[in-house]
Amino acid sequence: MSNSVPEVRFAICGVGHIGRRHAALISRHAGAALVALIDVRAELRPELAIEFPGVPFFTTLEEFMAQGPTADVLTVATPNGCHAPQAVAGLRHGLHVVVEKPIALTKADAETIVLTAQQTGKLVFGVMQNRYSPPAAWLKQVVDEGRLGQVYLVQLNCFWNRDARYYRPGSWKGTQALDGGTLFTQFSHFVDLLYWVFGDITNITARFRDFAHAGLTEFEDSGLVTFDLVRGGSGSLSYSTAVWDRNLESSLTVVAERGSLRIAGQYMDKVEYCHLEGYSLPNLPPTNAANNYGAFQGSAANHVQVIENVVDTVQQRSSATTNALEGLKVVEIIERIYALR
Repeated sequence: MSNSVPEVRFAICGVGHIGRRHAALISRHAGAALVALIDVRAELRPELAIEFPGVPFFTTLEEFMAQGPTADVLTVATPNGCHAPQAVAGLRHGLHVVVEKPIALTKADAETIVLTAQQTGKLVFGVMQNRYSPPAAWLKQVVDEGRLGQVYLVQLNCFWNRDARYYRPGSWKGTQALDGGTLFTQFSHFVDLLYWVFGDITNITARFRDFAHAGLTEFEDSGLVTFDLVRGGSGSLSYSTAVWDRNLESSLTVVAERGSLRIAGQYMDKVEYCHLEGYSLPNLPPTNAANNYGAFQGSAANHVQVIENVVDTVQQRSSATTNALEGLKVVEIIERIYALR
């Protein structure tokens, strides 16, 4: 990097699987520097010292803010229920904040983040890395260009496996207070995609079931949600984490005035069907592989573009691709769905 553009200095709060991925990508980024790691689990210190030599480790956010090195950005990758208070603390400390999804578990907490960002003049980035997957970006472009005409039906299916290998005893996962529910932890990316591409929803109906997670989680493992699109058309979201052994699919089917399309695969990683009036599907770049958590997998691993966007935006070369208001909107939609539980 030239001396005229200083490195963007990141502190990471929460060094679990995703926090560690952020740390690795930041430490490899020419325009970024990893300056601190924060996690309540002091036992992580030795292995993190080997993986990220010279990067100081703190066991609380308060300790980092009192004694830690100067940073520009705080990345919050802790359990869901911790996101809002830690994001607000970071903003008040004068830091830009990157918040893993969901940015909060209530609309009220998300609004506090947005308000604090406005008051402090700092940026908040929500991590919605699925927007960077080529099929999602293509879908957004096709809809924005009006190629579909009036949208009639949108059908989202999210059928994944999350069993006792994932919901371990004593973990935050599966708790109402820190996890919040299947739509927040597993499927908020797809609610974000729905809102990002098709806009807000209304007239929501829902039914929830817990087929296979009694004793593992404090909430449902499956849901059937129907709604109308504010812009016209209707839709459904069917989701489950009760799929046996491994993920089945994430798919989005659209029936519209000028044609139909379907994005599918385990992680919505390919365009499976596209038949639009006067249009030929271009060759799309391949989708990144899914985040691999051992026995189970998550969404496409596009965090590198997220960090790229944060660095470029902080250095005033770009604007945030996922801002706090959009993150708030996703929380608000999920809260409206869950109000029907």
